[in-house]
Amino acid sequence: MRYHVLACDYDDTLATLGQVDEHTVKTLERVSRSGRKLLLVTGRELDDLLTVFPHTDLFDLVVAENGGLLYDPGQRTREPLADAPPAELVERLRAQGATPLGVGAVVVATREPYDAQVHEAIRELGLELQVIRNKGAVMVLPPGVNKASGLAAALVRLQMSRHNVVAVGDAENDHAFLTAAECGAAVANAVPALRRQCDLPLDHDAGKGVEQLASLLLSGELDEVEVARHDVLVGHENEQGDEEVRLSPYRTGLVVAGPSGSGKSTATTALIERLVEDDYQCVVIDPEGDYAEFPDVAVLGEPDRPPSVEEVLRLLESPERSAVVNMIGLPLRDRPAFFTELLPRLTALRARLGHPHWVVVDEAHHLMPAELQEVPIKDVGEVGSMLMITVHPEALSPAALTLVDSVIAVGPEPGATLSAFAGALGRSAPDIEGDGDGIVLWRTAADTAQRVRIAPARQQRTRHRRKYAAGTMSKDKSFYFTGPEERLRLRARNLHTFVELAEGVDDGTWTHHLRQGDYSSWIRDKLGDDELADEVAAVERDEPDDSLRQVADLIEQRYTLPAEPTTYDPDHDD
Repeated sequence: MRYHVLACDYDDTLATLGQVDEHTVKTLERVSRSGRKLLLVTGRELDDLLTVFPHTDLFDLVVAENGGLLYDPGQRTREPLADAPPAELVERLRAQGATPLGVGAVVVATREPYDAQVHEAIRELGLELQVIRNKGAVMVLPPGVNKASGLAAALVRLQMSRHNVVAVGDAENDHAFLTAAECGAAVANAVPALRRQCDLPLDHDAGKGVEQLASLLLSGELDEVEVARHDVLVGHENEQGDEEVRLSPYRTGLVVAGPSGSGKSTATTALIERLVEDDYQCVVIDPEGDYAEFPDVAVLGEPDRPPSVEEVLRLLESPERSAVVNMIGLPLRDRPAFFTELLPRLTALRARLGHPHWVVVDEAHHLMPAELQEVPIKDVGEVGSMLMITVHPEALSPAALTLVDSVIAVGPEPGATLSAFAGALGRSAPDIEGDGDGIVLWRTAADTAQRVRIAPARQQRTRHRRKYAAGTMSKDKSFYFTGPEERLRLRARNLHTFVELAEGVDDGTWTHHLRQGDYSSWIRDKLGDDELADEVAAVERDEPDDSLRQVADLIEQRYTLPAEPTTYDPDHDD
């Protein structure tokens, strides 16, 4: 499910004239029994709320004072979320006869027409405070304190994300609150501006409107309501960049496919970066260390220390943290089993807390190969959304293919890639406008294909750096020292072992491969690093006496090699 939290305003949303109808209370009980969390987010002072509403224990947390105070009904604890109001302001307003005048842990509240006195007092006392209005109410709070900030504090306590919240309100002070949630709903009696700007205008007033929202939530219909403002940017439809191409952040099964070196990593990195910047929690399943230097994301696993499922789950309990699960320390044969163990645990975490939001599976054809009859999930919504990266779409498990609704084909022949994918699906390939290389997005459900210019990532990373430096590359990508008579077959699984083996082979073997241009060809064709390949090719052409040292230095400058040799499993034959 998409929404794990229902957050409600009180006055004129849950309540009418300060009272909540018994049927509305029963509806809230049903929502709570469904396993979802309930939050009450109100501008009222807490003691005032407790006087008029005896059912606060229905709620997991109460945000009172328009974001200034967090109350736990179960523990009966109160936590001010900002500084107490300045005493001189309160004294001055009292002296001026402002009535009513409420003084809470953080808020000072009165009503119109005393807003003029409030502004004058703040200005003359030189206070850094903000004034928030709510249907005639006037609230004074520290800067940055509002219902949205209070909601954020409550979600931290619950270990939940704003992207799993549906919020409902009625008044001016609910704008930020509704915008902070994944879906913002407004009851029918809400102020016109709020109804115009919300994601879901409800058909009924106050409590009846909340009941309508709860019904949509419990039936699952709310999951299907489109909230376009959260769609993730893929790129632009034309060179001018004025036509955005976006995908839904929920229940999207996306494949990025294309040959090696075609730009899959670039497209994927850009998508992940934008998701993380918008507070979606992403888990990148990284079999070969391609994402070990991804910015602003925790990396679990090293060449000599594989990650554990438990440490992945512990990190992901905090929704603000995304993770790269680096399998480079696992033997190739053990990686699919690790993935098969991890994925159901991620679905269980999401069922409990609402995150992660995206699971990204690199080298998906290795982790979910065609021979695999079943995958650990039946619906992509179980993990929110899934992004699978593959060179060979036809090599994916048929069970994995059922999760896919969109394909991004990259490289010199995107039509061929889509044809391969369509063949695996048992359907016809889409028609593509124009010829030549580029990137094409195929939405399989709608059967529409369009050329896309990918919006670039904010930061660029060195592709595959740690894998190539110290990881375990597959047999077909490794370098083999054979010598002129092919008496040797020394396999370099990465750049570190390449340099190590090069320093140990005889001069004749080193020179044989140097003169054939084998070193630069390997770096260019298998590592995809044209810049380093050009530099090594220059050494190959010149054949200096210290060519080995020069090549080793070039590699070390570009790929920081480990101080000690990486330990490999001697029985591991990938």
